[in-house]
Amino acid sequence: MHVLLVIVGGFLLLGVFALFGRLWSTGSSQLPTALLAFIGTWLLVSVANLWVGVSRAGYTVREELPILLLVFAVPALVAGVIFWRLGR
Repeated sequence: MHVLLVIVGGFLLLGVFALFGRLWSTGSSQLPTALLAFIGTWLLVSVANLWVGVSRAGYTVREELPILLLVFAVPALVAGVIFWRLGR
């Protein structure tokens, strides 16, 4: 359940980055830049989630790595597809 909540949080964060990418655009769209910034930020959040799982929840890094990949990959792939569809 925690993994699902973190992934949903990733999609909410993606929405915030996309919204600000559109709102703060002057002239050309800043959405591609916002999507790239999201991917970097989401990687940091995902690694922080791994660290919490290892240090606080008592999991090993080996147990947490597949969770890291899943948590990071799902929202990041959606952001990557949107970025690719924009033609950049």
